[in-house]
Amino acid sequence: MNLIEEFNAYRAQMNERILSEDNKVIKRFFNLDTNTYAEGELDVKTKEMIGLACSMVLRCDDCIKYHLGKSFEAGVSRKEVFEVFSISMIIGGSIVIPHLRRAVEYWEELEKQG
Repeated sequence: MNLIEEFNAYRAQMNERILSEDNKVIKRFFNLDTNTYAEGELDVKTKEMIGLACSMVLRCDDCIKYHLGKSFEAGVSRKEVFEVFSISMIIGGSIVIPHLRRAVEYWEELEKQG
């Protein structure tokens, strides 16, 4: 199983287990997240790039992978994603660099599978 398949399988499995507990607050939060990234005044591509930048600054590798995948699906180009990376570095500083390395590795896997 490759990097992308492993991440997506684990995420799907754990989300199913979490949501099976039928906790109203958790379900509402998941729904809020889904609705936030839906088409609105901002298009999905823009929203995913914003989510990616925020995830990098917050240093959440799972969130970075998720938003990289969604950005790729939304048609974000390599040049655009590297511009998002540069914004993230300016906002987050050098502590973002390890996450940048993993993000580039994941993006390149997306490109290979694309």
